[in-house]
Amino acid sequence: MGDSRVAVRPILKWAGGKRQLLPELRAFYPRRFRNYFEPFLGSGAVFLDLHNRGLLAGRGARLSDINADVIGCYRAVRDEVDDVIDVLRALEDAYAAHGAEHFYDVRDRVFNPARRGMQAAADPAAAYTPSLAAMLIYLNRTGFNGLFRVNARGDFNVPAGRYVRPRICDEANLRAWSAALNRPDVVLEACPFDEALVEAGREDFVYLDPPYAPVSGTARFTSYTAGGFGAVDQESLQRTVIALASRRAAVLLSNSAAPQIRALYATHSGVRSAGLRATQVAARRAINSQAARRGPVREYLITNVSRRSV
Repeated sequence: MGDSRVAVRPILKWAGGKRQLLPELRAFYPRRFRNYFEPFLGSGAVFLDLHNRGLLAGRGARLSDINADVIGCYRAVRDEVDDVIDVLRALEDAYAAHGAEHFYDVRDRVFNPARRGMQAAADPAAAYTPSLAAMLIYLNRTGFNGLFRVNARGDFNVPAGRYVRPRICDEANLRAWSAALNRPDVVLEACPFDEALVEAGREDFVYLDPPYAPVSGTARFTSYTAGGFGAVDQESLQRTVIALASRRAAVLLSNSAAPQIRALYATHSGVRSAGLRATQVAARRAINSQAARRGPVREYLITNVSRRSV
């Protein structure tokens, strides 16, 4: 297991989380790299996989997301894990006693009002408290399908899920997450992907897992930020990916097999000229309101790294 005795697991469920796709992704990890960049951090599954396998030893890791809740939560776990655990234990006990009633009470009367104050701060991620982090983890672990979704006002509006005994406060894993984030040269930033990648260059490894392009007009992902991530953002990301490849960074991007993504990567001459290739792989889509539709789907992996056996 490399330099980590305990395999750290994500503490947040995330739409499109990559734990189930890791066997495919590992085939495109570069054999050697300098620093690691992940600008759509989400659940952090790929960062944790690299950490658990000892592949980040002696390397810097720049982890970022435009979602201030994600970065604020992880910073609180990194810096004040004892306080996060204390609040999360109390939330776990209250959920065991009151279930969905307690979920909605926390969501509407405590978490969302506190988030409005956080969002109004000059640096929202820096304003995140251990209490907010614990509530985010709690709502994420007990909400419908583990979604993070906000409405037009920016309020978290995921309904309660149907769980009998959810694991809410996993103290050992929270402490392992804190230790992983406290490693030397690990940076957590709340910023757009293009800002996060300005310094990425030759021999760096960049993994990009943006909000996926919809595969149809009715399959749109409901935004995890109020601003969304639309067609223009996907086009901007493509230009960034080409620029990274031109700077000799090792690039690995995952996205849906939507027509727009095929046009941007699979048939685009500039992508091929930069040494990038698009490969379709099978994945399992777990977040759908209808269980029958949570089956295998095709996704694209776009990379300039040669596939290897793992």
